[in-house]
Amino acid sequence: MQTSWIESANDGITDFPIQNLPFGVFSTNSLDPRIGVAIGNYVLDLRACSEQGILDPVSSAILQACSASALNHLMSLGSKAWSALRTRLIEILRIDTQTETRGKVENLLYPASDVTMHLPAVIGDYTDFYASIYHATNVGKLFRPDNPLLPNYKYVPIGYHGRASSIVVSGTEIKRPNGQTKAADADRPVFGASRSLDYELEVGFFVGVGNSRGKTIPIDTAEKHIFGLCLLNDWSARDIQAWEYQPLGPFLAKNFATTVSPWIVTMQALEPFRTAAFERDPDDPKPLPYLSSETDHRQGGLDLTLEVWFSSQRMREIKQSPIRLSKGNARDLYWTLVQMLTHHASNGCNLQSGDLLGTGTISGPTKDSVGSLLEMARRGADPIQLPTGELRKFLADWDEIILRGYCEREGHARIGFGECCGIVLPAS
Repeated sequence: MQTSWIESANDGITDFPIQNLPFGVFSTNSLDPRIGVAIGNYVLDLRACSEQGILDPVSSAILQACSASALNHLMSLGSKAWSALRTRLIEILRIDTQTETRGKVENLLYPASDVTMHLPAVIGDYTDFYASIYHATNVGKLFRPDNPLLPNYKYVPIGYHGRASSIVVSGTEIKRPNGQTKAADADRPVFGASRSLDYELEVGFFVGVGNSRGKTIPIDTAEKHIFGLCLLNDWSARDIQAWEYQPLGPFLAKNFATTVSPWIVTMQALEPFRTAAFERDPDDPKPLPYLSSETDHRQGGLDLTLEVWFSSQRMREIKQSPIRLSKGNARDLYWTLVQMLTHHASNGCNLQSGDLLGTGTISGPTKDSVGSLLEMARRGADPIQLPTGELRKFLADWDEIILRGYCEREGHARIGFGECCGIVLPAS
């Protein structure tokens, strides 16, 4: 198994061994925002690498993209450019790197604890799907016990257009939203702070190469349009959502904040962890031809473990470590990433480099694998008890949610996504 001359990349527990090399945007007290790559406990400055000739012999277009302050240009260059850059990065970071090159690279590494992370791309548009059948069924049972799944679910990847301007990077505090809510026994709605704030455990994926308006993206080539993945928390105000979602769906209940992890893990890094697409029930309809691909059926899934960790203000005061609320896996998605992307562009919608697509809440078949409090606490009917004795139906002020994700498989290095976290602040 390949190793790096950076020792922290070889410890077996890091999220960022040489087999990962995710891309992000960072800054320091003395450096403005720029593209970096995570390796062990360090961040490598790609702008400086480009300027000092360390990335040669990659193309001038790649070098120019590495000098930007966001990943959009690099994303737009396509999979051959991404692969060429990744190959060069491995060459300069692996254990047998020439001493002279290693000396140059060492000066361009910054301790991860000393950098500030930013959104990795300028996100022009954001779409969130509803691709987990377990989540859709669980939520459906809470509201429609006799008819949890609507007839279209198994035919079409359901999604809604979110708010790109309120996407924030991990670590950003989340202010509890205000909105209209209406109690079941009330005659009129009221306006005030949400009392049913929730998290949603999701995976986000970034569009690399886009498509022209009016052009579609065939499913067999769709993966070439995906630059990489991150973790995503689509914060949701369930009481606001319950009142406003009919007949057009999510609006103010979700557009106040969406948190993403700062590092984008590339599809190439995830290749060893591909798996078959979700095994549908034999009675389920087959995907329509434009959403059907033998290759995608064979390897469209991803064996990505996803965890939700929780900490209350009281827990932090008594030095109680965060507790794990759930552990699920992205292989439980009913619709694959390329099916979602293909469907998004199937009407000629023009996707652009840096657009973000979310999977929707990812839940598994058991209570300890669900991706939201709405499911876990059964809409408040079964509150969660914390080690401090506190109960939670939904999130309280100063609660912290931490999402983690990683891939493990025998014979391959473990790779991770870092954290996607946020603390809830009181409403204004």
